[in-house]
Amino acid sequence: MLSLLLSIVVSASIDSTAIMLGDQTDMHIQVVCDPTEQVEMPKFGQELIEGIEVVQAGKVDTTETPDGQRQLSQTLTLTCFKDSLYAIPPVAVVSGKDTFRSEAMSLNVVQPFEMDTTMAIADIKDREDVPIWWWGIIRWILLGLLILTVIGGITYIVWKYLRKKEGEDETPQIPLRPAEEVALEKLQQIEAEKIWQQGEIKLYQTELTDVIREYIGRRFGVMSTEKTSDETLRELRALLMENGKWKMDNFHELYDELKSTLTLADLVKFAKWTTTPDENERSLQTAYRFVKETTPKETENESEKTEGKK
Repeated sequence: MLSLLLSIVVSASIDSTAIMLGDQTDMHIQVVCDPTEQVEMPKFGQELIEGIEVVQAGKVDTTETPDGQRQLSQTLTLTCFKDSLYAIPPVAVVSGKDTFRSEAMSLNVVQPFEMDTTMAIADIKDREDVPIWWWGIIRWILLGLLILTVIGGITYIVWKYLRKKEGEDETPQIPLRPAEEVALEKLQQIEAEKIWQQGEIKLYQTELTDVIREYIGRRFGVMSTEKTSDETLRELRALLMENGKWKMDNFHELYDELKSTLTLADLVKFAKWTTTPDENERSLQTAYRFVKETTPKETENESEKTEGKK
């Protein structure tokens, strides 16, 4: 029967009143009430009643009816594994101190076939011998051998690579020649080639400043080849000074000459400036002087001793 007190109506229905053993059917619970009513829906465990299992309890959905009432809906999926006629009691819903119930239902669970309990338990079919699938076994063996071969090959390649790397690491490193020695040798080569006398002024200025920049990088740690002339001079000035004073008296004059040389080279390379023979010669002499004046005294003494022994 339906309960109509306090505008609360509880109804329940089941999709199939008769199912086969082990089949499933859905049970639908519906509560219609005033939106102001506080309704507590029932909680379901693993069994609805003894013998009927709850496979799944869906969530409670809340909707609004066309006449403005609140409708609560929930679906339970039921199953049973024992044939019998089951009486499902009314679904109870609580609101405040009152309880509202739906109508009772029934579910008939039917055994699809009769079981002869007088017969002894026996196998469904006779035992059947399965032939050995030799090609399948051979294929798996070949696949295993292929995998082992690939792993072995990769291991060998890695081993050879590591051995080679170890051999390279053990190769004695040839010490670098002193920065000033390399720079002076390159300057002498530029002087001997006399390419500016042949009209190759831009090439001459480029090679000359490359030697200076390489020397500055090795001597002072200023990566001059990756910087502009202004950036190079700014970092170099900071290294040649200490507490606002030049570390050596001749550094100021040497710095100014180097600045003029690099500026002149930039004009030639980027502004198509034409230099005079005196300017070309002065740039070379400035490079010589800068390398010699910034070479540490200890290095100069060692070079002199080496030349004396020769």
